[in-house]
Amino acid sequence: MSGTLLIATHNTHKTGEMRAILADHFETITDLTSLPGMSPPEETGTTFSENSAIKALAASRAMPEAFVLADDSGLEVDALGGAPGVYSSRYSGEDATDASNRTKLLAELARPDLAAAPRTARFRCVVTIARGGGLIASFDGAVEGRIAGAETGTGGFGYDSLFIPDGHEASFGELPESVKNSMSHRARALEKFRAWLARD
Repeated sequence: MSGTLLIATHNTHKTGEMRAILADHFETITDLTSLPGMSPPEETGTTFSENSAIKALAASRAMPEAFVLADDSGLEVDALGGAPGVYSSRYSGEDATDASNRTKLLAELARPDLAAAPRTARFRCVVTIARGGGLIASFDGAVEGRIAGAETGTGGFGYDSLFIPDGHEASFGELPESVKNSMSHRARALEKFRAWLARD
């Protein structure tokens, strides 16, 4: 078991998901709420990989002795040309909330020119690992599915209540957390990280 893992996020939902998957590999798992003086870096990348690296490096400089894990993830909807993509968390503007992003997504898919379009989509995630101010590894994961016509379920966060993964009839907002954590984009990227940690 390694020492401390710092997850480069203020999102407690995301920290909880990652802690559940990685708890047996680290003595301590914390996030940026433990570094109240650190401001999150500007995510200027145009890909999940670029933004993940930006966040990992910034957090690693603040806590160089720890393993730092940053992820950048989002929803890609085929009918919208891959949007919202890297802009998933701020899809409805600078003051976006999860609820306003979901509302905008449903409104976009209800446009007359898209009403009959397939609602296929995927969640994609890139996890970057840093230590001592340098990048050391990255891992990716994706889960295919479709966008529901309306929100279902109250679990999860982000677009979970709209996303129905392939092979299921329930959204991530309805499925038990244990099921989501076994198949989500983030879980698949983290499984690759777990295998990397266990390689020795």
